[in-house]
Parts: sequence; C-alpha cells; structure tokens
Amino acid sequence: MAGVSDKARFYLERSVNQLREWETKSIFTKDEIRAIVQKRNDFEHRVLSPGNTPAEWSSYARWEQSLQTLCSKRCQRLKLRNLNSAHASQARVLAIYNRGVNKHSGSAALWREYLAYLAKVKAAKRWRKTMTRAIRMLPKDPELWTLAANRFANDGDMASARNCFMRGCRFCTSDCGLWLEYARCEMKWLEKMEKKKAKGEPVVPPRPANDDDELLLLGSDDEDEGDDLSLPEPSAKQTKVFNEEAKQELASNPAMDGAIPMAIFDISQRQSFFNAEVAEQFYFMFCSFAKLSVQPRISQHVLDALDEQFPNDPSTCNCHIRQPLLGVSPYTVEFPRQLVVALQRLGPYLESTTDRASLEKKTMAWIDEYLQLEDLDSDLRAVLERTRARLSGTVAA
Repeated sequence: MAGVSDKARFYLERSVNQLREWETKSIFTKDEIRAIVQKRNDFEHRVLSPGNTPAEWSSYARWEQSLQTLCSKRCQRLKLRNLNSAHASQARVLAIYNRGVNKHSGSAALWREYLAYLAKVKAAKRWRKTMTRAIRMLPKDPELWTLAANRFANDGDMASARNCFMRGCRFCTSDCGLWLEYARCEMKWLEKMEKKKAKGEPVVPPRPANDDDELLLLGSDDEDEGDDLSLPEPSAKQTKVFNEEAKQELASNPAMDGAIPMAIFDISQRQSFFNAEVAEQFYFMFCSFAKLSVQPRISQHVLDALDEQFPNDPSTCNCHIRQPLLGVSPYTVEFPRQLVVALQRLGPYLESTTDRASLEKKTMAWIDEYLQLEDLDSDLRAVLERTRARLSGTVAA
C-alpha cells in the first residue's frame, strides 16, 4: 500500500493552499479542516486501491460537490468575495471525474455523471471534448448519442442533431431507444416551427446535413487541433442502416409535413429490434404531440403499419382501444364521451386478440394511470375501477 499512500499524498498536497485560505479567512475551523483532510485521505486511498469501483469515484466527486456548496454558503454569510481558491473546488471535482473515467472508461453511469456536472458548471468546451471521448469509448450507448444530439437541437442546430442521430443509429441497431429519441427530436422541431409560423416569424430550413452523416462535436476555432478526438467509424461489417436512398429520404423534405419522423419509423422497421411493441412505442410517442397539426397523419401511418404487419397483436389492439383518449384531458367534458368509445372497443378486441392476457395487462396499466389522479371525477373513477376489476377477475363480468 506504500504506492497508494504516496499517490494519495500527492493529490492531497494539491489542496494545501485552498485549505490554508479557508482557515485564514475563518470559513472552516481547524477541526473542520482536519476532518476534511481525513475524509479526502480516506477517499483517495479507496479510489487508488486495486479493485476500486466507479461508485467510489462517484461518491468522492459528490462529496466534493457538497463541500463546495457548503463553502459557498459560508462565504455568502461572511460576505467574502474573490477568494484566491474560488475555482479550486470546481477544478478538483473535474479532476476526480476525469481520473475516474480514465480508470473506468467502460462505466456509462460515470461518464453521464461527469457530463451532467460539466453542463451544470457550463463548461461547454470541456463538455464537447468529454462527450466525444465518451462516445468513442461507448459507441453503442444510445443515451450518450441522445444526450449529444439533443444538445445540438436545444441550441437550434438541427442539422448537427440529425448528423449525430444518424451516426448513432448506425451503431445502435439492437435497441429502439435511440430511434425513438430521433423521431421525438424531429417532432419537437416540427412543434417549434409551427409555433414560429403561427407567430408570423420566418421559418428557416436547416442547413444541409454533412456527407456520410459526419458528426462534428468539436467545431470551435480555439479547440486544440492536436487532440485526437475523432468519433468512432462503423466497421465495414456493420450494417449501414442509412443507405443513400434512406439519406435522400430523410434530407429531401425537412419541411412541415412530418416526412422525416415517418421516414425514421419506416427505416426502423428494417432493423432487428422492430416488433409490435416497438411500433406501439412509436405510436404513443407521436400521439403525445397532440397540438401538432401533422400529428394525426404521422400516428395514422404507424397504426396502418401495425394493422398490416401485426393484426390482432395486443399492441395493435391497445393502440386502437386508446386512440379516442389520446390527447384528451381527463378534466374536460370531452373525456367521458371518448372513454365510452374506448371501453366499447375493449370487448371486441379482447375477443379477437392473439394474447388476451397481455392486452388485459396493457389495459389495466393505462387505467391505473388515470386512477392515480387524485382529483379525477368520482363517476369516472368508479367506471374505471369497475372495468379494472373485471379485467383482473375480481368481479364477475
């Protein structure tokens, strides 16, 4: 353990100046500083010991953040400003996370925690570099691709967001998560453009996507050009899910008619993960954008595919049953009428479905969502509770 102790001492000595300033300006007492040093020493020995885990690095970083928060509150109370070590605490947290991901480069949770902290402290340049490193280490993690693409979209750069999603979809072909998020992002963009159009603001089409869906996370002029931060390239054996025809399909109509979300759904049908439940997730995601004018056309496109490929599947039946209720608030006068229509559909679909038990389970799930509303009308609650009881077999039909 001699090597571990030497390394721990090396990292602890870096904070000596900060601790002295805290003591000199009475931010912490001598006993408190002694306790801080002891706590840091314990953490350093833990994370430097053989067999350390990502959770230990995470605990260390979170403890430093709590110490940073406490220090800030005490400085405010003492009316202390312009500390010489003002940025030392933040730098220490960043260093801990950086050491942690270098040690455990395969820990997606630690990478995401690191990125969340960078976003919190608004370290944009370092966030881009770290995101690029994370994606290089974990190219098949859909959450990282989604995080990167949504950041572009939130900044108004839909072309880069699409490039990011398209690159990610070439790696994430075994799970529908990234494909759903790609379609959701396009729906949000359509919603945003519709609002602009309604206000009379000009709707500028996004710039063309890069060739070969190239992702450019590092575009600043002041970036270090010597850093090797290129993103991973799909191998020749990997299926290129977005062929030339598919790319033209996605790029040909970036306007307001919903062609891109429908194209994403159509391309996803050719992937190995596609089944009735995936299509069901697409359907309910599209339907959640109730105020979007093209939403009925897009959701009907998915429903038509379900009817064609998975007739009488529980997922298909569930979509038809819930269709009248989607986008209708349970607190409006329209809801009881639509609930009657949905419950009228329930019986025939329970008889015709290929898996009655699965459909009953799906139906009880959405009924439970309404029953969890505390201020739901008592008559509606009674109807839903009785329907659920019949489905669960607790009362006679």
